[in-house]
Amino acid sequence: MLQIDTWKRVLIWLVCIGGLVLALPNAFYTRVEQSNDARAAIELRGETPELTATAAQWPDFMPSSLVNLGLDLRGGAHLLAEVKVSDVYAARMDAMWPEIRNSLRDARDTVGTIRKQPSKPDEIRVKISQPEGMSRALELVRGLARPIQTLTGAGSNDIEVRGEGDEVIVTLSEAERLATDDRTVRQALEIVRRRIDEVGTREPTIQRQGADRILIQVPGIGSASELKEIIGTTAQLTFNPVISRGTDANARVGVGEKLAPSLDQEGVFYTIEAAPVVTGEELVDAQPAFDQNGRPAVNFRFNTSGARKFGDYTRDNVGAPFAITLDGEVISAPVIQSHIPGDSGIITGNFTVEESTNLAVLLRAGALPAGLEFLEERTIGPELGQDSIDAGKVATVVAFVAVLGFMWASYGLFGIFANIALIVNVGLLFGLLSVIGATLTLPGIAGIVLTVGMAVDANVLIFERIREELKTAKGPARAIELGYEKALSAILDANITTFITAVILFAMGSGPVRGFAITLGLGILTSVFTAIFVTRLLVVTWFERRRPKTIEV
Repeated sequence: MLQIDTWKRVLIWLVCIGGLVLALPNAFYTRVEQSNDARAAIELRGETPELTATAAQWPDFMPSSLVNLGLDLRGGAHLLAEVKVSDVYAARMDAMWPEIRNSLRDARDTVGTIRKQPSKPDEIRVKISQPEGMSRALELVRGLARPIQTLTGAGSNDIEVRGEGDEVIVTLSEAERLATDDRTVRQALEIVRRRIDEVGTREPTIQRQGADRILIQVPGIGSASELKEIIGTTAQLTFNPVISRGTDANARVGVGEKLAPSLDQEGVFYTIEAAPVVTGEELVDAQPAFDQNGRPAVNFRFNTSGARKFGDYTRDNVGAPFAITLDGEVISAPVIQSHIPGDSGIITGNFTVEESTNLAVLLRAGALPAGLEFLEERTIGPELGQDSIDAGKVATVVAFVAVLGFMWASYGLFGIFANIALIVNVGLLFGLLSVIGATLTLPGIAGIVLTVGMAVDANVLIFERIREELKTAKGPARAIELGYEKALSAILDANITTFITAVILFAMGSGPVRGFAITLGLGILTSVFTAIFVTRLLVVTWFERRRPKTIEV
């Protein structure tokens, strides 16, 4: 006999009603274009900036999550950036100079005095006053080499050292350059992703292209220039000893020194040591705050290594100025008043609240290891997206009507039950997309259309099985029961394999491929639920009320 427990019936109806309620906000809310200021104000309220309610009658206590639209539907910004990997070579050489200097100082009796010479950004030239000690100098500097382990450079050292006359020349090895390039692009990719995630954008596409390029597509953002402001700043924070302060932009600086302009004092320049005491890489947190005078500032906190170096330097240099620089500009240069033993501090300057918030975001996300050169930038308007949405709607409606008509013509009343389940299926699908905050792309719409076509497959299997059971002279109740039981294994096998494919597409793909995989995977779940539970509940409810002696499927 056909029988479904009362609690199961209640649960099935609750799932259906819950899914439809979650999907309803997509019909009551409208997407509108907003200015940057309006978008920022909405973000501060914790709402989605590109969506506003147009139906005042929608209750506040009801769900209001919406399906997000991707770049191809909603418009947004597209950037293709090239990572300037050569910048890292110069930084690496600058960081290596103190080690080279210290190692040669210990052998001053053999190599004489040492002096750093002007050189290319990717090398260090050191002149020694006693050329006869060159072999000893090369031995000491080569001792600083570190082995690198890569697929292409296993067993190689990170530097190459050679002598020319009275100069020791240090360069990065080819294996180290390749490893550095790959590491730099990977790090830049991750930091760009963090910065974009910090501002709450939905489902951006951020992927590597070629050896040193990054593709960035962010839906819903106002313009490409706005996106560049978020990710284009290197945000390299350093703490450097100050040698002097002046107003000459062309002041001569010594070896190991550099001239840095003041960020908030026009015409003021600081001569600082090129090698920083502490860098932003040793920060573990940064938050916007206010100083003791109520002005916007940024609180920061070092890791253990940074805290130790910062504390040791402030202990040994009380009364000396100390420059805090961001991307080569001096934010502030306070005088060290006393030993600062803790792991935290504060950055002050002529910030606005917005500037201090943005600086904290950049520092939290980390510094880009190298600059980005934007080779291609486009702002994609919503007009193309609206055309795609309209075309997707037409395709979905055509598929929907065709499937409904086919099921009604082929299976009569049972086909109507399947059609009702199909409508519930689409509602559940949009409800799930809204809850998880998924982004709907044009391939995603294709996934929905495919789901509509596939959704009735399970019902076809069940109904055909019921027809076969009726031909063996079984009664209607028994035929319906066996139809659902014997078709279950085939339904599960077919849908599980398709669901595995959707999972692989989501895991391995990106951008549009993921959009298709999400709608396909969720569509499979809702289709199986509606086919196995919803249609069965409708058939059983009808059968209990009518008690027909015969049925036609």
